[in-house]
Amino acid sequence: MSTIPKSEEEWRAVLSPQQFKVLRKQGTEAPYTGEYTSTPATETGHYACAGCNQPLYKSLTKFIAHCGWPAFYQALPGAITINRETSFGMVREEMRCSNCDGHLGHIFRGEGYKNPTDERHCVNSVSIKFDKEDP
Repeated sequence: MSTIPKSEEEWRAVLSPQQFKVLRKQGTEAPYTGEYTSTPATETGHYACAGCNQPLYKSLTKFIAHCGWPAFYQALPGAITINRETSFGMVREEMRCSNCDGHLGHIFRGEGYKNPTDERHCVNSVSIKFDKEDP
């Protein structure tokens, strides 16, 4: 449940139509179209929720997964909630912002990625924004 009490109309006023579709209506942006799909983890900073600005991921946990969406291997502690889904004949784990309850994407485990967790947090670009740290 969202800790930010906004009506649907209030969310529509502060989010783009695509952000509203993804964050508030559990949509998915088209693969390979998002701003952060292929950006490397070379700049220091963090990715925050586009709905409420809560930090979600350190930039150094981002990796190129060639899956069509930005991928991270570990969220910041307490930043996301996970809802287990069993739709479409498979088990998936939906990620939501723990502050505003915005839909971010899904977690996939055990795919063999060479990262510390062997997880792929598959995140919609429109649901996040990059905040660069000053040197």
